[in-house]
Amino acid sequence: MSEHCTLIGILDDGWAGLSDTARQRLATAGLVIGAGRTLALLERHLSGTASVRPMDGALGKVPEWIAQAHADGLSTVVLATGDPLCHGMASFLVRKLGAAAVAVLPAPSTLQLLFARLKKPWQDVVIGSVHSKDAGEWMAGATPDHGLYRLVRQVAEHPRVAAFTGPENSPDRIARALLAAGFEDARISVASRLCLPDEAVFADLALAEAAAMRFDDPNVVLIERDSNAGRSVFGFDDLDYVQRSPEKGLITKLEARAVSLARLGLRADSMVWDIGAGSGSVGLEASRVARHGHVWAIEKNEADAANARENARRFGASNYTLVQAKAPEQLATWPDPDAVFIGGSGGELAALIALILTRLKPGGRLVMNFVTIENLATATAALTAAGARWDVTQLSAARSQPILEMHRLAAQNPVWIVTAHKESA
Repeated sequence: MSEHCTLIGILDDGWAGLSDTARQRLATAGLVIGAGRTLALLERHLSGTASVRPMDGALGKVPEWIAQAHADGLSTVVLATGDPLCHGMASFLVRKLGAAAVAVLPAPSTLQLLFARLKKPWQDVVIGSVHSKDAGEWMAGATPDHGLYRLVRQVAEHPRVAAFTGPENSPDRIARALLAAGFEDARISVASRLCLPDEAVFADLALAEAAAMRFDDPNVVLIERDSNAGRSVFGFDDLDYVQRSPEKGLITKLEARAVSLARLGLRADSMVWDIGAGSGSVGLEASRVARHGHVWAIEKNEADAANARENARRFGASNYTLVQAKAPEQLATWPDPDAVFIGGSGGELAALIALILTRLKPGGRLVMNFVTIENLATATAALTAAGARWDVTQLSAARSQPILEMHRLAAQNPVWIVTAHKESA
């Protein structure tokens, strides 16, 4: 055998679930490495001459142990749960030792067993994992450093997501996170203690029900939604947004919103700032275009900030963080942006432009909307003083309105859309 080690997948049925090949490798192993819980499943089946090393808290040392055993002429078996190539340690060992040094004998993934118990196909499923350190409870507006962020975003984008959990990041916590993120329509299925006598399967639970339950460890989950593809990416009607009442109209109108989003030049992974968020329309639609990125928004008006948060909840915008403050407060704590939209500046326009141009990533864009000549003049002067390349588009739109049995066009206020480009490095 030319490999330095054999990585064997094992489930909680232990020895009984192993193939003859896996058993033979274990019988001839000079060194067996695994988590304490996994080693306990096999302790009475191991050779009396084999050295056993628990790797709990010592994963980084495992390649060194394997290399030393190989140098000493010993064969090594490393035990892992399920399929080590699916959110397991196989990729780590291959990266450290090289593919030729590692043989992999997988067991079925616990996710495969979950689908077998549910009798559901899984070829279209997206796989996630929160089997890591305690992520804490999810709160609306959580940023990408939260441990549940990636899973919540996967649920936002895909109708079926299966995930490995952890003792702290448990199914009930995941259910509460999805409720907080606005996915009330989702269903969650949980399989716990697979391959053990007290195995339990809970199919198609409502999130509110699962959020109030406790599930035995270890467990895995399936999250399914019916309606996540129901909305378009952007271009929503103005009335789709909660706005300040009774004074309607404090919103970037659809026509200006569409052009501004186009001028921002967003990518799927863009980091975006929305300054003077108002009802949140531009930032929320930007979060749908930049679905693998994140939007940080700021709004000084308490009522508008509350409306933006409600709109974020309605749209399921789990990659959107809004703070109530007056820019430039908070901006120093945000990551450098790929794109910035200014819908309102609170009288700090020139200073904001100067600050943003220093923070904007190379190749990034700053887009601003103005309805007054004075703000347009301030913005273009500030951009010119900073040596930025900029251009202006005047947008004049009119919408049809009924008049008797006919229709007329009612003009909207003209909007100047200013776009500044930061040169690529």
